[in-house]
Amino acid sequence: MKGNSFGKLFGFTTFGESHGHYMGIVIDDVLPGVDFPFVELKNALSLRRPAQSEFSSSRNEIDDFEVISGVFEGKTTGMPICILFPNNDIRSADYDELKNVFRAGHADFSWFQKFKIYDFRGGGRASGRETISRVAAGVFVKKILGDIEIKVYPLKIGGIMASSVDFEFMESNLIKWTDPKTFDSIYELLQKTKAERDSVGALVQVKIYNVPAGLGDPVFEKLDANLAKAILSIGGVKGIEFGSGFKLSDMNGSESNLSIHQGGIAGGVSDGNVIYFNIAVKPVSSIGKPQLQKVKDSCIKNSQPKIVTIKGRHDICLVPRILPVIESMTRLVLADAIAYQDLISSTQKKLYDYREALEKIDEDIMIALYRRLEISKSIGEYKKKNNIPIYDEKREKKVFKNISDIAEKFQIPVEFAQNIWSLILKESKQKQTNL
Repeated sequence: MKGNSFGKLFGFTTFGESHGHYMGIVIDDVLPGVDFPFVELKNALSLRRPAQSEFSSSRNEIDDFEVISGVFEGKTTGMPICILFPNNDIRSADYDELKNVFRAGHADFSWFQKFKIYDFRGGGRASGRETISRVAAGVFVKKILGDIEIKVYPLKIGGIMASSVDFEFMESNLIKWTDPKTFDSIYELLQKTKAERDSVGALVQVKIYNVPAGLGDPVFEKLDANLAKAILSIGGVKGIEFGSGFKLSDMNGSESNLSIHQGGIAGGVSDGNVIYFNIAVKPVSSIGKPQLQKVKDSCIKNSQPKIVTIKGRHDICLVPRILPVIESMTRLVLADAIAYQDLISSTQKKLYDYREALEKIDEDIMIALYRRLEISKSIGEYKKKNNIPIYDEKREKKVFKNISDIAEKFQIPVEFAQNIWSLILKESKQKQTNL
């Protein structure tokens, strides 16, 4: 499923479920002869691993890894790299009582509606355990970023706002809180929440320094749009705002036009200023506090309201474990934007770089063709069921007219585009005829 893959010029695919044997990642786009970052990978994974504070999940995963392909004598071979992360500390029995319950706030119901099956053990692929692969991927693009520096830190936890941001203090405490003045209040809040078997949310800020101007591409590859998609793909993230965000709706143009309000991105392209954005992190959905889950909440398989207590080991707040995940996804988006910008700049490139880019585009084309032919097949089934002829001359003329207009817009030879679409339509009709 394409939804498990990320990136265009630096591409990777992740796999695995929370209570399966492994989580894993396959990285296609790695240059040969590069030292594999064993130490850096180990250090990065240690930042998101559980059981590091009294407020994080007590699931004791050491987050070790096994490299099973693409590396020889400590160096990359240019072949796909596959890394496995064993799931060692599994307690699937904690979830036996939830076999017939769609948990409120979780992906259980919506994923079941999509796939007609779901892994109730710890949320399966929807678990926070999935983020280990994201953090691993981020290690491989550090060098691409050069002097770019990314800072990720909590501004608010459970309604308590930081009065200052002290990065040195942040590194000295396991909660990764930035403000010495309010640390005791945060600590007491988390203790109280834990005692009540509940959870709290957070507001996280990201600041990116030394970003060159010109990263990002209009119209559908805007830097802020790609950052938003990457960040919102992280479980637990429900909102993002760039620069002054929603406050801009209260300003006049003469005020909002100031660069300080834009967050370092204008028109979808970096403007050379510090990029900053805020992220809304919801409270952890898995809580031990008894909850009445009603039928109208789409949470009960047997259509009867039920008191549910979720067992298992869960975080009280996703901070601090979500911070390295956010940093990694930010790093990956920037690396992709930099790689593409380098490709289209006047800087001399190696033949390998150009071919790498073409291969990614070819892959996108093949995926699009696959999807088109599958839709054609569905159309054929509909036509057969409703006795509708396969060939539709009016529709085909309209398709060719649209293709010709698009070809002219992008300065592609019209005859070339029409020849390609003749083959595509021929194959589509063949699929429908063979049903």
